[in-house]
Order: sequence, then C-alpha cells, then structure tokens
Amino acid sequence: MDFESNSWIGERLCYYPRLFGGVMLTAALLGVSTSYFTGISVPTLPHLLPNLSILRKKKRGKKRIRVYMDGCFDLMHYGHANAIRQAKALGDELVVGVVSDEEIVANKGPPVLCMEERLALVSGLKWVDEVIANAPYAITEDFMNRLFNEHKIDYIIHGDDPCLLPDGTDAYALAKQAGRYKQIKRTEGVSSTDIVGRILSSAKSISQDSTKASLPGDDNMNGVYAEEKMAKIDQISRFLPTSRRIVQFSNGKGPGPNARVVYIDGAFDLFHAGHVEILRSARQLGDFLLVGVYTDQTISELRGHQYPLMNLHERSLSVLACRYVDEVIIGAPWEVTQDMVTTFNISVVVHGTVSERNSSTGERHDPYAVPKNMGIFRVIESPKDITTTSVAQRIIANHEIYVKRNAKKEASEKKYYAEKQYVSGD
Repeated sequence: MDFESNSWIGERLCYYPRLFGGVMLTAALLGVSTSYFTGISVPTLPHLLPNLSILRKKKRGKKRIRVYMDGCFDLMHYGHANAIRQAKALGDELVVGVVSDEEIVANKGPPVLCMEERLALVSGLKWVDEVIANAPYAITEDFMNRLFNEHKIDYIIHGDDPCLLPDGTDAYALAKQAGRYKQIKRTEGVSSTDIVGRILSSAKSISQDSTKASLPGDDNMNGVYAEEKMAKIDQISRFLPTSRRIVQFSNGKGPGPNARVVYIDGAFDLFHAGHVEILRSARQLGDFLLVGVYTDQTISELRGHQYPLMNLHERSLSVLACRYVDEVIIGAPWEVTQDMVTTFNISVVVHGTVSERNSSTGERHDPYAVPKNMGIFRVIESPKDITTTSVAQRIIANHEIYVKRNAKKEASEKKYYAEKQYVSGD
C-alpha cells in the first residue's frame, strides 16, 4: 500500500469531517483485524492527523469577558438593578463586589442594611454571576491586581456619577489609568439618599398626624389635609417609567403548557432581603413564579397614607429584577379571583407568615377565599422576619445621623444634576 497519499487526506480532513470519521473507523477496524490475524500493521493516528491542531483552535472559540462592578447596595432599588443590568451587558460574566460595613461607615456613614442583607439582595439579582463580599470602597492597587489575576476580570465598571473618597480623589482612578475602566449611565429619579428622605418624610407625617389627632374641633381638618398633601409631595418619585425599561428587566418568556404556575402577591415596598427569600421559597414550589404587585391605593388603604414609600412602577421593577421571578402583574387586585386563576393557569397560590398592615384600617374580607375553596392555597414559612416597617424604623431610630448624612449627600447630588451631560446607551 502506498502511504504517501495519506498526506493528501490529512490536508483535507477539516473539509470532510464525515469522510474523516469513516476513514478512521475503517482504519481502526483494519488495524485490529489485520494485526490479530495476519500481523500486518497500519499507520498510527499521528501520521494520519498532521493538521489536527487546526481543528482544536477552531473549537476553543472566543474568550469570555468578565466584568466587575462594586457598590454599597444599601436600600436596594431599581436604580441599583439597572446599573447591574448595564454592567452585565458589557461582558459575558458579571462579578459584583459588596462593600463592607466598616468601609461604608468610614466613607459615607452607617449603612441601613447589614452585609448579610445586602449580599442577599445582590445575589438575588438575575444578572449577577458571582459576588465578592467585603469589597473595599476604593479600588486600591492590591485589590485591582487581585481582580485581574485571581478573578480574571477584564474591565471594572461604574456609573457616570462621580465616586469620591473623603480626600476628594476618584475611587476608580487606578482602573482608569490601567485602561481597564468602562462607564455606564446612571439611572435617573432614584438613589438611596432619596429613599432615606422619603422615609424621614413619612415619619414626620406620622408624627404630625398623631399631634393633630389630639386637637379638638373641625377647624383643624384643613390643616391636617394640607400637611398630608405636603408629605405626599415630599415623597413623590422623580422616576419616569418607560415600556423599554420594563422590557429590559423582563425575561420575555411565558410558562410552558404544562408548567406549574405559582402565584404570590404583596406590596413589595422598599424591596429587602425578606422579599428575596420568600420569592426564592415560592419559586421552589413550581416551574414559573408569577408575582402580583399591589396598587399604591391598595397599600395606602392597608397601611396608611404615608405608604407606599416606592410607587407601583418602582416596586414592580425591583420585583422583576429578582432572579426567582418570571412575570409580574403590575397593579394586581387585592383579591385572587377565579378569573385570575383561570387566565394565568395558576396551580398554587402562596402567602408568607410575615406580612404587615395597619390595624386601624379595619378588616377586609379574605383575599384568598377562592384559592382556599379550590384547595390550591398554601402558607409557607417566611425565611426572614424583616418588613418594610422594620427597615424604616432603623432610619427613624437614628434620625439625626441620617438627616446629617442626607444633607451632605443631597448637596453632592444637586451638583451632579446641575453639571451632568447626556450619556448615550443604557
């Protein structure tokens, strides 16, 4: 047999993969049979595949880009979620650093949420692949090298708003100097400072209501309504919701024909770690998690006119950003009806053991009467006892500290808005 022709076969194997498979299978069979019966040998595999390295290179494909973003993520809101969504869009894998409690105290003042709660919130976002706990507030040279070498980070991401250290220097200066920095657009209309302001405003309104309630006479009522109106004005959100933003946060997929659809509803105001954990528990009961978010009016009737702290669209985006949520009903009714169960093909309706309402609003009829009669209602243990009110109380209890902190932050935010320029893409 003339084996010089084998080089012609090797050069063309990448163009004829099926022919290659057939030739190799035949060669292997012939090698076994001839060596066993006649002692005749055939050429070894390396001689037949001189250009196999070309095939290996093609299989490796493009390198995955890893990006890093850090933050305090205190009082998590849809602005944080949108920043993380934008960061993920700049790479294939997103690593998020959560700044330590000690670093936040040193640079900004005391955080409202502890590290454990902030980690739960960040880990619960659908765009996050990895989390680094206790990250530094500033990107130091040592930490930057650790990101590049240990975590294989390609780029460090931050918003277009300045992040300054107490000495006035840029926290991301080293990343910029290294040419490994990318910028995203800040989400307008919300910040942790803004939310703290809403909570303080709400507390002030409650205090004023208590005082005025003790005063006799109808002449005071106009003053009460005026104060209530002013409190609402202080809490008005500057967020401008768009259909595009909802699409950006949505999974864009419905349940399959045989999917087990789980439904849970609530206010989901001031989205916190307790919300994340109850949504995780609910999602484990089926294939598709549908979440109903109550209207602002429903929440005000249940908890008092100072609530909700976040409006319907803000709360809906926060829920939709959670990795355990598949779909949201924006402005869900208080009562779960037969028509809802049929329309959304709901298999089970769940409710946690931790919830809150203002007892002074009176009792309503049972909103879960229909699913209970159908035998599809289930109470699940709430993994955490955190509530919107308990989080707000942390700020109210340290009123003076947060008033001073907010005054400083509000000044820097006003400066940002006065000097900001349009940044394309989000």
